[in-house]
Amino acid sequence: MEPKRDTAATIASLRESLCSESTPLPIRFRALFSLKHLARHETGDHAVAAIDAIAAGFASPSALLKHELAYCLGQTANDAAIAPLRKVLADLEEDPMCRHEAAEALGALGKTENLDILRMFKDRAGEEAVIKETCEIAIDRIEWENSEQRKKEKLRQSDFASIDPAPPMPESEQTVEGLEKTLMDTKAPLFLRYRAMFALRDLASPPDLPTAVPAIHALAKGFADSSALFRHEIAFVFGQLSHPASIPSLTSALSNLEEASMVRHEAAEALGSLGEEEGVEGILKKFLDDKEQVVRESVIVALDMADYEQSNQAEYALIPDAAKVAAA
Repeated sequence: MEPKRDTAATIASLRESLCSESTPLPIRFRALFSLKHLARHETGDHAVAAIDAIAAGFASPSALLKHELAYCLGQTANDAAIAPLRKVLADLEEDPMCRHEAAEALGALGKTENLDILRMFKDRAGEEAVIKETCEIAIDRIEWENSEQRKKEKLRQSDFASIDPAPPMPESEQTVEGLEKTLMDTKAPLFLRYRAMFALRDLASPPDLPTAVPAIHALAKGFADSSALFRHEIAFVFGQLSHPASIPSLTSALSNLEEASMVRHEAAEALGSLGEEEGVEGILKKFLDDKEQVVRESVIVALDMADYEQSNQAEYALIPDAAKVAAA
């Protein structure tokens, strides 16, 4: 019988891989996802050590990696993630994509103690639109999380384990046509539009549902929205769904050199999750030399994801023990 690797040693090894600038980016991402699983599934000191390891990665110059660190910290459901996330959001020298992800992660953690910093940056004069919008949604999410309304709502059990920026609409309000109308209503609060977005996502999974393709087409219309934050979230949802019907709109978003880099990078990673589909790798390879660093790096990671999708690996992670934890 193979001896079980010591958890502390696993975390130390993953931290070393994550924080080393000489380690290839795909390996660093795999280390990060392994640490996220450990932070979520372990308890006590081991969970905190995994969170500290993730936070140590913020020393990297890669905005792509740092924004993913922030996302993963928000998925840990652990209060130990709050301090590093507040620090990133408050750092005006940090890349806006990272600060946005830190704000979203604070919303995912759902604690009212973070309403102060989120309100401050939502109302800050001269603040980036992507930060203001993210803080608005995060505030609404925290208030919803702690409301009486939440207890009364009947939500469909999602196929996705992620803690999302907004919950889906209640089941009683779910039709593709109605949700599309809310999704595209620019006068509605962003939080409500996000709720429609995640309800449409859930109507597209599993992929053989009769509502799946219509829901994908409804979501794709979101790429016409004026908000880069909104468009990037559409691409993120397509990455979760990995539905072939989303390939044309993702390809269009990635190929549009006038599109915001945060949208194009998310489209690249979403295409990576569809790597087993014919032609996707070829599309991604066209952007390996893109002028935007975050897009180039996303394509590298996406091609690694595509390679994984075509393999028989049990888990997109670096350390086998971490994969076992994730599957438990």
